Amino acid sequence: MSELTTIARPYAKAAFNFAVEQSSNDKSAVEKWAEMLNFLSVVVEDENVKIFLTSSISASKLADFVISICGEQLDQYGQNLVRLMAENKRLSVVPAVFEEFQHYVEEYRSVTEVEVISAQPLNNEQQQKIANAMEKRLTRKVKLNCSVDSSLIAGAIIRTDDFVIDGSSKGQLTRLANELQL
Repeated sequence: MSELTTIARPYAKAAFNFAVEQSSNDKSAVEKWAEMLNFLSVVVEDENVKIFLTSSISASKLADFVISICGEQLDQYGQNLVRLMAENKRLSVVPAVFEEFQHYVEEYRSVTEVEVISAQPLNNEQQQKIANAMEKRLTRKVKLNCSVDSSLIAGAIIRTDDFVIDGSSKGQLTRLANELQL
């Protein structure tokens, strides 16, 4: 099974990246790709289609056959994926591609909570800048939990499960004190 995953992963990653790129214009592009891959995997898992996939028919005829079965379920990009996978004799791996794609979607949709402790209340613009920077760094959606701690003097501390960014004056003074004691 790991061999299938190894073969499927690049196709799934490419489809996912393309869907995310399209999502900037069309919010439901990731869902459309998930639906296309799901439908395509159901088609490919059909016993009659499996027999056809193992025949010695040309890649272009095989791709046209699968595309004709899928009909309106595949857009032009989904059809291009079918043609590419047929050329590479990988159509039988479509169910594994769909499974890997689902993993990427789950990871993409997961929201990481980020705790922001600042010396003064943050306005909406500051919160948005922090959220954007953290989403870029973590490559996932971020939910900010903001609080105020006046003992920080100035700056902020940003925490996630994975790391801490201490940009507070209190933290800088503590680090300086530690360095001077050496």
